Amino acid sequence: MKDIRRSFGARIKFFRKKKGLSQEDLGFKSSLHRTYISEVERGLRNISIVNIAKIAKALSLKIKELF
Repeated sequence: MKDIRRSFGARIKFFRKKKGLSQEDLGFKSSLHRTYISEVERGLRNISIVNIAKIAKALSLKIKELF
């Protein structure tokens, strides 16, 4: 399961960098802590659908675009 978490985290990181946001910026925009964003991007967190929705909204994406 760790591979899917890493792949998903890499997608978030890709879109975050594409938007020119730091992890701190994305954390602020999504109401999530910077360290949580870091752990998601590295595949260390099993992220909930609620937090996926928060991140998608902060990145101005549809949830399906993150997958």
